[in-house]
Amino acid sequence: MGVAGSVVPDRPRWQRALRVARLAAIGTGATVAAAAAGTGVLLGQARQARRTIPMAEAPPPRCDGIYGAKFPGPAITMVILGDSSAAGYGVHRRRETPGALLATGLSRRLQRPVRLHRFAVVGAISAGLKFQVEAALECDPEVAVILIGGNDVTNRTPPALAVRYLVEGVRALRAAGAEVVVGTCPDLGAIRPIQPPLRWLARRWSRQLAAAQTIAVVSAGGWTVSLGDLLGPRFDAEPGRMFAWDRFHPSADGYAAAAAALLPTVLSALGHGAGRRPSPTRLEGVRSLPRAAQEAARHPGTEVSGTQVRGSESGPAGRWAQLRRRGLFGVGPTPQPAPTVDSPAVEGFS
Repeated sequence: MGVAGSVVPDRPRWQRALRVARLAAIGTGATVAAAAAGTGVLLGQARQARRTIPMAEAPPPRCDGIYGAKFPGPAITMVILGDSSAAGYGVHRRRETPGALLATGLSRRLQRPVRLHRFAVVGAISAGLKFQVEAALECDPEVAVILIGGNDVTNRTPPALAVRYLVEGVRALRAAGAEVVVGTCPDLGAIRPIQPPLRWLARRWSRQLAAAQTIAVVSAGGWTVSLGDLLGPRFDAEPGRMFAWDRFHPSADGYAAAAAALLPTVLSALGHGAGRRPSPTRLEGVRSLPRAAQEAARHPGTEVSGTQVRGSESGPAGRWAQLRRRGLFGVGPTPQPAPTVDSPAVEGFS
């Protein structure tokens, strides 16, 4: 926790990324929130939110193991890193965790077994990714999925610092040959126990961090999917169904929605066509990376990846990026796969 103010990024691109990220925030609510900060309203609301959101009852279920063991061929090794949203806090069955949902969906789409290792830690901030990445690299992963950022917002980690830790992890995984998909910071303004004006400020901070994460991750060779308000209308219309008992973390249905948004990008990162796609939308297409990050932060479910225009990766406004609105593949809870002896759980990461 003490690292938050101890390191100051010295690379100009981080400053550019953050300037662009600030444009992703929605303005009017942030203005009111800033005015309220001087009156102590935000401090009081933060204390109330902590009282309203229950403390953790138990660690999430482990999901390590082989999925799709009936399929032929060598297993694809996947690791899942990050915070409680990656670990699956809020559900009680292994098959309902995001790792199990993604591994099952990936196995079924590719007709191959998938070996999953979960290193995500409940309560993790981006500074903790270093230790998760070091452990994950011992598994020689082919693909890594990272969900991180919410705790950086609630702990007020400077966005530049949080992004720096994230991109260091992405680069280490890419250097080892792994494809990397990052689900960017969720929109904490969607959390019902957080009331305005704190909700408006949480939304602003979340979108700033999500946009900065997108710029950094794509620049490092990874892929991003904006989770935003965890795919919006359904969570807003059915909070009792899509959120867990604590009204903060997703429920089994909520994790299934998030995994459905991530799975097509995981498939594409591994070089397999995502298959079913809706008709192209106005959002899709090639943009400069800063503009793509800004748009993705405002539109949950948007994939951003690096691309080329006329053989060049960069244009006048910076690196080129491809935006896509992927079709959502069904990855609902399925029968629990049997654990295997060659996929041990990792102690200390519950």
